[in-house]
Amino acid sequence: MPAIYDLGTPPPLGMIPERMHASVIRRERYGEPQVAFQREEVTVPRPGPGEVLVYVMAAGINYNNVWAALGKPLDVIAARRQRGQSEDFHIGGSDGAGIVWSVGDGVTNVAVGDPVVLSCGVWDPNAPDIQAGADPITSTSARTWGYEENWGTFAQYALVRDYQCHPKPPHLSWEEAAAYMLVGATAYRMLTGFAPHDVRPGDPVLIWGGAGGLGVMAIQIVRELGGIPIAVVSGAERAAYCLKLGAHGVIDRREFHHWGRLPDLDDPVATAEWARGARAFGERFWDVLGERRNPRIVFDHPGEQTIPTSTYVVDRAGMVVICAGTSGYNADVDLRHLWMRQKRLQGSHFANTEQCAALNQLVSDGRISPCLSQVYGFDEVAESHQAMFENRHPPGNMAILVNATRPGMTEAPWAGTAAPVVAQ
Repeated sequence: MPAIYDLGTPPPLGMIPERMHASVIRRERYGEPQVAFQREEVTVPRPGPGEVLVYVMAAGINYNNVWAALGKPLDVIAARRQRGQSEDFHIGGSDGAGIVWSVGDGVTNVAVGDPVVLSCGVWDPNAPDIQAGADPITSTSARTWGYEENWGTFAQYALVRDYQCHPKPPHLSWEEAAAYMLVGATAYRMLTGFAPHDVRPGDPVLIWGGAGGLGVMAIQIVRELGGIPIAVVSGAERAAYCLKLGAHGVIDRREFHHWGRLPDLDDPVATAEWARGARAFGERFWDVLGERRNPRIVFDHPGEQTIPTSTYVVDRAGMVVICAGTSGYNADVDLRHLWMRQKRLQGSHFANTEQCAALNQLVSDGRISPCLSQVYGFDEVAESHQAMFENRHPPGNMAILVNATRPGMTEAPWAGTAAPVVAQ
C-alpha cells in the first residue's frame, strides 16, 4: 500500500495509509488565514478506544479557525501542548461529512463504511461533573473539536469520538452535509435548550445576523417550531435571503446608530440619545411584527455591539441567549432591566448529543436546509477563511471539498467500481 494517496483516491476501505494531505497551521505562521494555512503531509492518526477515523469527503467553514489562524484569542497549539498533547501543528475544521474508515475498541454506534456527519462538541464521559449528572456540553472537560482539539476536517482523515458521528442525510451532497451541524446545533440549543424559554407557537423571536451561518439556521428552526422569526441584517440582498428562508420580516441595522456599549449614566445627554435609538429599534420591531409585542427570545451573538439593545427590547420575563461575541466581549447590561422586568441573560455553547441528533433529524426530514452558499476546493482553505476574516463571504454557509472530487456528489468515492475491501 502506498504511504499516501491522492485526494479523492481512497485505499481499500478500512486500510489506513501512513500519511495524509492536510491544511495545517503552525505557530510560526500565525497571522491572517491566507498566510497561516498551508498544505502539508502529516501522519494519519489511529483511533483509540471509543474513537472513529473518518475519511473526510467535505469540511465546513466556521469563524473559529480564523481565530486559530490568528493565534488569538487562544493559541490552540500551545494550549494543547500544555495539556500534554504532542502535535506542534493544528488541523482545523469543526464541521464535516465523510465515511467511517476505522473504529477503535468499544465503538458500537457506527461501522466501517457508514456515511456520517460530524458534530464538534467533545468531552470526557467519565468526568466527575458528567457522572454527577451535568449536561456534557457544560462539563469542565468539554471542548470544541477542530479548534481546541486537533485532527479536524481540513485533512483527508479526521479523528473523532464515537458520539460525534450522526447519520448523513442521504439527499444531501457531501458539501451540503458538511456545512450545517456546528451552526445548526448551536442555534437549536439556544432556541430549545433553556426551558421555559424554548420557542413556542406564536413566539416573536429577534435574530441578530439573520443572513449569517447561525442566523439562517435560527430562522428555519423558529419557523419549524411555529415561532415568528424577525431577522436583523445589513443590506437588501441579505434581507431578501432571510425572507426566502421564512423570516416574518427584517430590520436593517444600518438605519440605527446607537450600537455599542452603554454611555455613562452620569451623562444624561448621551444616555437620552442612546435610549432614543433603542426605543426606535424596538418600535421598528413592532412595525415589522405587525403588533406591539416585544420578542420573547432574542438570539444574540454579536455581543458588545448588540447586548445593550437586546436586553432593552426583549419582553418582560423574556430571554436574551448568546453564544458568541463577534463584535467584542465587553458588553454592558443595565441591570434594572434584568431585575425589575425579570429578564434572563443566558449563555449557550454548541449542543449536547441529543440536541445534535434532533437538529440532524430536522435536516434529514427536509425541514431545515444547510443553506450552502459557496464551495471551495481543498487548496482554497486559506482563501475561504480569509474571505470570512474580511467579511466578504456570501450569506449562508460555506464548505470545502476534501476527498469529494466534484460538487454535488452524494455517493461514496468508489461508486461504480468494484466493491471495496474492508480491512480486518
